[in-house]
Amino acid sequence: MSAGRGRRTASRGPSFGELYMPKLASVLREGYGPTALRADAIAGLTVAIVALPLSMAIAIASGVSPDRGLFTAIVGGFIVSALGGSRFQIGGPAGAFIVLVSATAQRHGVEGLILATAMSGVLLMLAGYLRLGSYIKFIPYPVTIGFTAGIGVVILASQLHDFFGLTLSGPEPGELIAKLHALADAAATVNAQAVGVGLLTIGTIMAIKRWRPAWPALLIAIAAASAATALPGLQVETIGSRFGGIPRTLPLPHLPEFTLEKAAAVLPDAVAFTLLGAIESLLSAVVADGMTGRRHRSNCELVAQGAANIGSALFGGICVTGTIARTATNVRAGAHGPVSGMLHALFLLVFMLVAAPLASYIPLAALAGMLATVAWNMIEKHAIGALVRSSWGDAIVLGVTFALVIFRDLTEGIVVGFSLGALLFIHRMASAIEVESHMPVVEDDRPDAENGGRVAYDPSSADDPDTVVYRISGAFFFGAASTVGTVLDRIADQPKNFVLDFSQVPFLDSTAANVVEGTLRRAERAGVSFHVSGAGQQVRRMLMTHGLTRSRVRYRKNIAGALRDIRRERGPEGS
Repeated sequence: MSAGRGRRTASRGPSFGELYMPKLASVLREGYGPTALRADAIAGLTVAIVALPLSMAIAIASGVSPDRGLFTAIVGGFIVSALGGSRFQIGGPAGAFIVLVSATAQRHGVEGLILATAMSGVLLMLAGYLRLGSYIKFIPYPVTIGFTAGIGVVILASQLHDFFGLTLSGPEPGELIAKLHALADAAATVNAQAVGVGLLTIGTIMAIKRWRPAWPALLIAIAAASAATALPGLQVETIGSRFGGIPRTLPLPHLPEFTLEKAAAVLPDAVAFTLLGAIESLLSAVVADGMTGRRHRSNCELVAQGAANIGSALFGGICVTGTIARTATNVRAGAHGPVSGMLHALFLLVFMLVAAPLASYIPLAALAGMLATVAWNMIEKHAIGALVRSSWGDAIVLGVTFALVIFRDLTEGIVVGFSLGALLFIHRMASAIEVESHMPVVEDDRPDAENGGRVAYDPSSADDPDTVVYRISGAFFFGAASTVGTVLDRIADQPKNFVLDFSQVPFLDSTAANVVEGTLRRAERAGVSFHVSGAGQQVRRMLMTHGLTRSRVRYRKNIAGALRDIRRERGPEGS
């Protein structure tokens, strides 16, 4: 009795509490002392130094004021680390969202953007509680590389305005081709000083990463560019000249403006935020797992991302997601657990309280140069080359996703790319299935000492014109059903006995089972005896569900057992 209870306990799935327990609770249960706190404090400070200029730059590129980027990193980053399912995830505004956030702000205004962010938070929490996080891993690799590269190109294009200090005759268009035309028309207004500041920023970042990779390249580059603005006669636009600086405190939380009409209008944007946020955050968590050997809880992470987006919206922030670059920085800086992410948010708050006036001197061309390097790094050149060389199918999925992200819409690129990837997988799996026909199959010979339970050699099994054996190898599903069905259609022309071997079939779906049942009906009309061998538990259950019951079919463990049944039924007179 106790053994049975033990088996039931071992086989039960994880409880709700186990699935959604934040990693912070797990770390604290393990024991958390001064050594771990010191490691987390150093890692949190390191990440905050990286996140400070990046959060403002992403906010500006997204079409909102720089302080909203800081609000997002502080509030959203704290909640992601406190409630998340990853030990090392760092949350905040991400470059991947620039395109979507900018388009939403243009269509619905800042209040509409904040409402869409809050609605996205609700959808992310719902996705986590429905345990949809387990399925995000099914996004094909070419789709991930394609949309990331597409986002990188769009971000690069979005920074040309500030990098060259252009003066446009009207609002900057969102579509890539229209944007490039507008920028080309304003080419005569190029500010050489802004270009110099942008190049100084890029050069500084590249030099530090090459010769002093442990130094905070982004912060040093922005500081150097800001110092350059103090030179006499240098005329470049800064955060102060465009936005009037940033506040020194967090705003009071408030609900975004809500009406049913406005909610319906921003719902497509909220869905897009949800889809991209889930993919980006879980990919970031997977990267952290690969670097540390740990394992995140995907559904718990989605719930935390949802709560973080709601919290960010309450404080006037924008979309929050897990950020791959900052998460990797956190790991490399020696973080012990989620406390580092929480401290990163607190350090950002301190920076904002103390150094907010200094942010007014940051040149927009420097932030554009910094984002240009981030966007360039998002385009994984080696991965693209490997995918193009690997197969035409992967290259098509990559190219279509990339093109749709650039010229159409990010969500459309993901959906179409995923659909093409799924079709490619179905085609490959359907092509991999094989059907062998034997009259009948004779097992490989083995020494007598290894004969095991096999019966002695029967000469009649070597040549039996009344028996045919088909062996199916591979996943037998709707994609392969037509191919296999064409072969099995000849069953009515076969002799008295038919053996269908499933020992090499790991999976069978309802479409395939229906094909086999159709073959059985033709066999019954022709008076053919039907035998199934080697079917596993899942395959046998599916076949029986679709009418291949024991009253119509003989089931045996292997082909030899089916052939013995046939010889036994035939009797001595039929030998």
